[in-house]
Amino acid sequence: MGIRLGLVGLGKMGVSHLAIANSHPDVDVLGVCDSNPVLLSALRKNTKFHCYQNPVEMIETEKLDAVIVSTPSRFHADLVRTAIDHNLHIFCEKPFCLDPQQGKLLAAEARQRALVGQVGYHLRFVGTFLKARQLVQSGCIGRIHHIRAEAYGPVVLRSRGTTWRGHRSEGGGCLYDYASHAIDAVNFIYDAPDAVSGTIARSVFSRDVEDEAYATLIYDSGATGQLAVNWSDESQRKMSVKVTVWGSNGKISVDRQELQIYIRQAVDGYREGWHLENITQLTEPISYYLRGEEYTAQFDHFVRCMEGRDECRSSFDTAAQTDNVIQMLHDDAEAGGRIRQRQEAEHVNVRPTFFESLKSRVTSRG
Repeated sequence: MGIRLGLVGLGKMGVSHLAIANSHPDVDVLGVCDSNPVLLSALRKNTKFHCYQNPVEMIETEKLDAVIVSTPSRFHADLVRTAIDHNLHIFCEKPFCLDPQQGKLLAAEARQRALVGQVGYHLRFVGTFLKARQLVQSGCIGRIHHIRAEAYGPVVLRSRGTTWRGHRSEGGGCLYDYASHAIDAVNFIYDAPDAVSGTIARSVFSRDVEDEAYATLIYDSGATGQLAVNWSDESQRKMSVKVTVWGSNGKISVDRQELQIYIRQAVDGYREGWHLENITQLTEPISYYLRGEEYTAQFDHFVRCMEGRDECRSSFDTAAQTDNVIQMLHDDAEAGGRIRQRQEAEHVNVRPTFFESLKSRVTSRG
């Protein structure tokens, strides 16, 4: 018997995680949990998984070692807390928590109990971003003085019919659900900013959240940064994240496909001038492909961490740090009065907890 795993939330990401986990030779997926009875009925008929609508029942019945949390963001904190209380290792989809203080407390408790807590920031497992981090951290391009992060894509392209991501209390908006990837990539490649300034958070189609945001990042080291994100950009076929770093000895520009490097003075095997490295050169082989090599790589890393063979690269602590930067951006935008909302106010009622809502709504991450 391998690692006994359960999964909560069978939306788009949840189903992907389920397929990847089920292919891993060291893992036995025993239980899945979702509030959609139709989906669970289909799984009961066509798979070996034990199906549940209550995550606590699944955890206690199956006597799990670990759980994947892949629900809408507002449920993360409750479910992570439940998993920690049952001494389970946890893989949680991003963002970690919509309340950064809550995230810090959960990270500290998981650490105290020696539990692996990993968050699904998959760019930390993309070969180009890994190489960019290595070059920046080694000093290859010298002292860093500026960094720019961009994320664009076609998530919210109309005013009506948005998903849970369009509600502040459920998904947190573009900053939490989308910009978090770019912010976490900056934290990973260079460092988390110490302050932010001039944040503009503006609605394009959404009523309750921002659809685009722009800000200045400030570091105690003297470096500065820029953040530009827009999830209402239909010119993009899918999400695109790019990070550019300027240093005293050159420049690095990285996205999922390639790494462009410019070197002023030869260093560490790099001659002066431009260098290009692409994803195929920098990607380690994987055993199972779905959506991208990085998704299997991050789950395999989770397993290796549980087995004591690796140190967590995308931990609760680093994810809480990303959440904290997002909260700084929100606070800065509000302090400057720069949040631009649609004039029609959307009335959002106080929502129940995850456990109260299991019987009445689908919790799949769609």
